[in-house]
Amino acid sequence: MKKFAILLLAVILVACSSAPTAAPTEPPAPTVAQPSPTPVVIIQTVIVEVEATLPPTEVPSATPLPPPTNTAEPPTAVPPTAVPPTQAPADASATSGLITVDQSLGAGWFTNITLTKNVLSLRCQINKEITFSVKPLDPNIAQVDFYYRIVDRSTGSAFDWQNSGRMPPDTNGNFVLAFSGDDVNANFRKPNAWFDFQFIGLSKSGGVVGRSEKIEQQVTYTFDCP
Repeated sequence: MKKFAILLLAVILVACSSAPTAAPTEPPAPTVAQPSPTPVVIIQTVIVEVEATLPPTEVPSATPLPPPTNTAEPPTAVPPTAVPPTQAPADASATSGLITVDQSLGAGWFTNITLTKNVLSLRCQINKEITFSVKPLDPNIAQVDFYYRIVDRSTGSAFDWQNSGRMPPDTNGNFVLAFSGDDVNANFRKPNAWFDFQFIGLSKSGGVVGRSEKIEQQVTYTFDCP
């Protein structure tokens, strides 16, 4: 009995061992991954024209004036600067208009001795000319000669008297002469001088009838405007 059991067991074991063994399932073949398409990067250059705007040039603003200084009193107005005279004597004034000379200087022979200015200049146009006028008192005086001399004010030197010629008569019995600064003898011109003058009355024949006084230091002679 025991042997039978062992035999049965052996048969069972053989039967079991001879049963077909299921073939093992083969693993699926590995899936070969298809390479994904490589993305193509397209670089497109875009040229954009940009207008450069430069910053405006700064204009320097005017330097601000400092604020006025407060003072206790308002500032005094400054008068306009006067142009200094050129080579003008201290007491010379270019007086315009009719100037009447002291009648006593007519010495009894002349009256109404007048002049239009008391400054005579060589180059200054406003004082370029003086008109002298005189009226004889004696009826025998038919013509009048005008004499002048230059006296240097700096040294006191007086030049010789010069005869400037006849004074033309007018319709009122006066003798009138327009004398220019150019009429002064070029050898006797001084920039700071007195212009002295005298009237000499002559008869029709040319003889001297009477003379006025030497009228001195009444007119200033200059080269330029005072």
